[in-house]
Amino acid sequence: MTVLGFQSVIDALKISARALREAEVPFVLGGGMACWARGGPETDHDVDFMIRPQDAERALEALGKLGMRTEHPPEDWLYKAWHDDVLIDLIFAPIGEPLDDHWFANAEEIEVTAVRMKVAALEDVVSTSLLALSEQYLRYESVVMIARALREQIDWDEVRTRTSSSPFAKAFFTLVEELGIVPRARLAPASSAPSAAA
Repeated sequence: MTVLGFQSVIDALKISARALREAEVPFVLGGGMACWARGGPETDHDVDFMIRPQDAERALEALGKLGMRTEHPPEDWLYKAWHDDVLIDLIFAPIGEPLDDHWFANAEEIEVTAVRMKVAALEDVVSTSLLALSEQYLRYESVVMIARALREQIDWDEVRTRTSSSPFAKAFFTLVEELGIVPRARLAPASSAPSAAA
């Protein structure tokens, strides 16, 4: 994909969010744009909407009615649409699991580019980003930038717990702790050793 200006991403966000709302498709803004809405860095990549699986086809249809090019990609966890050159991901099974209602419960309604919408909790965005890392896709740049910009807004203990099964997430925490971006994990208090018999 060509390098896009941030205004192009903003335009795609506003138009697609309005289309989903008019089609009465519940959604949560996720990914880099959710972080930007909370003060994080700009992104020139794409727009991510988190959609319940049962609403995914209807969401894609709503964007298609605007003249956007739509696609059912080989991956079985998202659909794609394009507003000009901006990719819009409709994600309904992040990390291979159907979107949980906690995404909606944890989201906060925020005014984004003069449009009110539910914006994903940062813990959901960061945890999903870390769990998506693999030997085939091992890029830490964006999540490190998010950590640096929004570190005080993120419950890092929750993210550690949710990503504890991933060696790539463990490597991320080693990196950001060494860089002084994220505080080191608080150690659980050691249990008292039994007194030795006199």
